[in-house]
This record gives sequence, structure tokens and C-alpha cells, in this order.
Amino acid sequence: MGEQRARVRCVPAVPCWVSLMARDLGVAKAFYGPLLGWTFEPGPDRWGEYLWAVVDGVEVAGLGVMAGDWQPPVAWTTYFGIESADRAAEGVRERGGTLAVGPLAFDAGRVALAADPLGAVFGIWEGEPGVETWMKEPGAPVWIELRSPDPFAAALFYGEVFRWDSRDREHFEVRYEHERVVLRSEGRNVAALRAARGQAPHWEVFFSVADTDAAVLRAVELGGSVAEPTVDTPYGRTARLQDTEGGIFSVIGPGHTLGDG
Repeated sequence: MGEQRARVRCVPAVPCWVSLMARDLGVAKAFYGPLLGWTFEPGPDRWGEYLWAVVDGVEVAGLGVMAGDWQPPVAWTTYFGIESADRAAEGVRERGGTLAVGPLAFDAGRVALAADPLGAVFGIWEGEPGVETWMKEPGAPVWIELRSPDPFAAALFYGEVFRWDSRDREHFEVRYEHERVVLRSEGRNVAALRAARGQAPHWEVFFSVADTDAAVLRAVELGGSVAEPTVDTPYGRTARLQDTEGGIFSVIGPGHTLGDG
């Protein structure tokens, strides 16, 4: 077991939690557990069965199933922290987004599900404020990225909803670079909005793995598939994968510095 770390907490204005909405939790556990080295613990079940995915004793992600007859596509959802879920939800509506669920109360605060004007789904989480504590160990999410045909228009939407321009620059910063917008929290890069075509707009989660090529082979052995082939990048070796129920995510191998620049 590695060194014990604090749980990820609600960090205003930036992504601070990821959650998979699956059709069958048993199927999801059988895929992600062996692939990412996760163990599982029971989570809140107010809206259906929910599990914490755990790495070295730390909750790094959630897996749930939707109660009732509604069966949305299997997908990973990125949640942004915020001081007021009600104010953020109103901002979504005022700026052309769609509020799908909530805000609703649960054990760790209040949450809502929304979509930006181009259809990228994201979550809003009002909870106990904390410090950004993403882990880098294999199995933990290490990078969050919006794939959008117009990342700068998207940045205007998210910036107004999450009040990026009024944040303390000592703790939060937005950087506008060539074809992407980078979010920094507590001195490190935590997420980006970048130009992407040929994909539906969405927030993509990158999980750390010890060996990208081995992870790709293991994913296929477990019944998943390769959505995009393995590629070397300035940040590490990455691959885009699809789980056994169709959920898309990416993995990135050792030596990555996505959160260090």
C-alpha cells in the first residue's frame, strides 16, 4: 500500500471528481478493477447503487447505475466544484446550456447534471471546500480535457458559469494557448479545453497506468476495445479506450507531466 492521502474534495471552479454511469455495476467492476487496479467500497445509494473506486485507500472515482427505466449512454462525467450549485445551475440556463438533473442534495453536498451549449455533459458539485489533491498513482485520474470544436467559445461559457475571471490568481488561473485553454489550480495544470473535430463534444478523463501498451492489451482481454490507437505525446504515451458497455476514456503511461507545467 502507498502513502495514505487525503480524499479529493470539492474545489471551486475546476474539475474535482469523475463518475461513471454504467448499466451493470458488476460488468463495470469486472472491467475497471483488473484494468486500473481498483478496489471498491459502497457509496451513497440515494438514486441507485453507487460504488467508490479506491486506490491505496483513497477514493478516486465513482461508479453508479441509474435507477428507474431511463438508460442513458454509458459515459464518464466530470464534476466541477462550486460554492453554490443553485447559482451555477442558473448560470448554465442563462448562457444557453441545459440543466438535466438537480441540483439535488446527497451525502457530500448538492449536485446537478448539465450540458454546455454544444452538448458536452458535465456535473456541478457544491460540497465541503478543499484543496486539489489529484493523485498520480496508476489507477487515478490525472487529467481532464474538453474536446470541443470551439474551445474558446466553450471557455466563455464555463468561465461565466464558474466565475473564472473573479478567482484569486494565487490559487486559480486560466491560460489561453494555441488551440487550447488550460486551467491551473494551486500552481499546476489540472484540465484543458482543446479543439477537436470528428468527435461529439465531451469531457474526457485520463487515468494513469504503469504501462500504456500493457493496459491496452489488458482492456481488450477484459472485453473492451481500442477507440484510438496508442500514441506518444509530449506528456506521455496515451491511448483512448472503450469499456465493455461503451464508455470512453483515455489512459496515459509513466513519465507524463500533464499536471506539472
